[in-house]
Amino acid sequence: MRGERLEPAVPVGTDARVRARVLEQVHAQYLSGVLVREAPRPVISESWQRVLGAGMDPGRARECGLLGSRELAHRRRATRATRLAQVLPTLRASLVAIAEQACNIMVVADGDGRVLWREGDCGVRAWADRLGFVPGSNWREDAVGTNAIGTALVVGRPVQVYSAEHFLVSHHPWTCSAAPVRDPRSGVVLGAVDLSGPVSTVHPSTLALAMTAARLAETELRHAHRWELERLRAVAAGVLAGCRGRALVTDAHGWVAATAGVAPVDRVLLPEALPGACWLPAFGACIAEPVPGGWLIRLDAAESPGPAEVVLDLRGSGPAWLEVSGVGGSWRQRLTPRHAEVLFVLACHPGGRSAVELAEDLFGDAGRAVTVRAEMSRLRRHFAGVLAHRPYRFAESVVVRVEMPVDGPPLSASRAPAVRCYH
Repeated sequence: MRGERLEPAVPVGTDARVRARVLEQVHAQYLSGVLVREAPRPVISESWQRVLGAGMDPGRARECGLLGSRELAHRRRATRATRLAQVLPTLRASLVAIAEQACNIMVVADGDGRVLWREGDCGVRAWADRLGFVPGSNWREDAVGTNAIGTALVVGRPVQVYSAEHFLVSHHPWTCSAAPVRDPRSGVVLGAVDLSGPVSTVHPSTLALAMTAARLAETELRHAHRWELERLRAVAAGVLAGCRGRALVTDAHGWVAATAGVAPVDRVLLPEALPGACWLPAFGACIAEPVPGGWLIRLDAAESPGPAEVVLDLRGSGPAWLEVSGVGGSWRQRLTPRHAEVLFVLACHPGGRSAVELAEDLFGDAGRAVTVRAEMSRLRRHFAGVLAHRPYRFAESVVVRVEMPVDGPPLSASRAPAVRCYH
């Protein structure tokens, strides 16, 4: 979330009550098909479109079932939820007192949108009870429409939803601010932390508070992961001492604990199918063997087939993904916006592009060729065997497929000239 631009629902200096009345009109007109004088914010409009596409009725939530006490306890012990439980004291220390003073509640939901924990102002909790906003409830978009938790989980970034920006009419008296929490080991979204309360409590800083709490939680998880790697290094020292040739030891997520005969790297992308012969983007053909807490990767292995298919997945409204599969396994890598633009342009030009041409494609400036070469150097280190150069292109040995959005242009936030042609 570092460097993200926050977009409060009610900007500083705006009268919140006036804004709520305007949003009520926008909501009514938008859902009735009338041409609205003021369009909803893009994040809200896109969410409403998703919810309408799912056939939701703004007059009632869907019946998704409330988890019983045993089911809720089991979900709190699930693999990803235990990571959230690990940082729950940090979230409580940073948000609960503020929530109580601001007549809000703090809510922590898992990656499926299920509310796991809820604390804060007693009066607001009682109000939330009547709305069904309780531990064990389902707060995904496809269950209760546009809301901060569900929408933040879809778009993968902090979201504030105010009054009639909620899809369900019953939620219009609420304001909510949520930020996703990611596992720093894998980048997977573990869940979301949320501050919710009556519309009268809306404030632009609430969204920043939720995001800051999520960052603190991720920092704590990052420190815990470093300690796990230190323990694995003790195992790796003995394992690598008995190896011939180049090798490295990684944890289950590909983070490198130790190497032998290999330049130090932070992480390698591991395929889903382990152990055995595999193909790694950074090293080619390898052999993977299990060790306590991770994998021993032997790099001097007999050649095995490289990747067969590459899928550039641009369907979601969040980050793009690159999926690579072949005989040696498959893996999936989240892409930065710039890397997604580069790979999309290369997919559109199978014959390849020079550094100068890519500079024109990405920046509209042929003089940025040096920047392009540096970016391509980073990409090729990550995706060895997938990308070729002179000119830059996908390797001839792979089949490339682009999964395009069904209801909008690819990479809608991009300003690259070659991508804007598709908008």
